[in-house]
Amino acid sequence: MSLEYPQDLRYLDTHEYVRLEGEIATIGITAFAVDQLGDIVFLELPEIGDAVTKGEKIGTIESVKAVEDLNSPVTGTVIERNEEMIESPEQIAEDPYGEGWFIKVRVNDPSEIDDALTAQEYSAEVEG
Repeated sequence: MSLEYPQDLRYLDTHEYVRLEGEIATIGITAFAVDQLGDIVFLELPEIGDAVTKGEKIGTIESVKAVEDLNSPVTGTVIERNEEMIESPEQIAEDPYGEGWFIKVRVNDPSEIDDALTAQEYSAEVEG
């Protein structure tokens, strides 16, 4: 099975991804995580204005198979959340790296993502 891991993203070994544009980080989960979870039925995310801390829990995602914690790859403040994915979590699987993002965070320190995995490292970890 070959899944897509966009090169412009960084990844956590807990299957979250982060796309950093300036000081705004877009966070979601990888195609691998979606594939492992199966049918996603529930998504819990922080509220706009909430502080998030790198490595700490920011919500949960639930499928018919499992409930998994979501972890933040960055420290900062939530400035946007994807209400559409909360309302219709099954849509995450259709476009996890595009329309299926979860939250946007104004990061305190953009260099925090430097120790996240590259696409190659993440791919080797999950498929190796």
